[in-house]
Amino acid sequence: MKLQSVPRLRILILAAGFSSRLGQPKALARIRGHSLLRRTALLLAPLSSWPLIIVTPPRCAKYRQELRGLKVHIVQNVNRAAGLSASLRCGLARSRWSAATLIVPVDLGGLQRTELMRLAGRWRMAPRCVVARRIGAHGGTPLILPRRFYSLARCLRGDIGMRELLADPGIIGRILVDMPSAIRDIDTLGDLTAARRAQIPR
Repeated sequence: MKLQSVPRLRILILAAGFSSRLGQPKALARIRGHSLLRRTALLLAPLSSWPLIIVTPPRCAKYRQELRGLKVHIVQNVNRAAGLSASLRCGLARSRWSAATLIVPVDLGGLQRTELMRLAGRWRMAPRCVVARRIGAHGGTPLILPRRFYSLARCLRGDIGMRELLADPGIIGRILVDMPSAIRDIDTLGDLTAARRAQIPR
């Protein structure tokens, strides 16, 4: 698939978590010279002509510094103690007029653009479907959520992510895509060390 922006697709990066197991903000952890936040933003920026939507904690000056030179809308989640669902609501409120939103957590240190392009390509062929990374039978993030499902996502509460929504048997038109580079997220210092040692293709 040729590298090009995907019309009408907004991109949402979730970066407001507490990172309690890591002991430091995941978004600011560095791998090969870049923070996870900047690496994720650089990876995703070419896929949409819209500014990236970044959900951050309050008082996010260091996050803004990491995003310098990039087209972004920063949304501060002042209610992040309410769990992941609060970040989803913040981000989707900003992207509410788009045809669909690509939702990506900030902690996928090995994520590859080619696999994101494959995800976007599948959505372009079936724009009314949820297109998600294959995790078992139901899928999870990264995923592309069409606008017709925004209201369902905004109803989530607590620390519930998109995987639980995708497990709902009422969701129709679900396409799952293999994304090997998204398998390992960074939750602990051991995960971060392994990611720093790994060869990470662009």
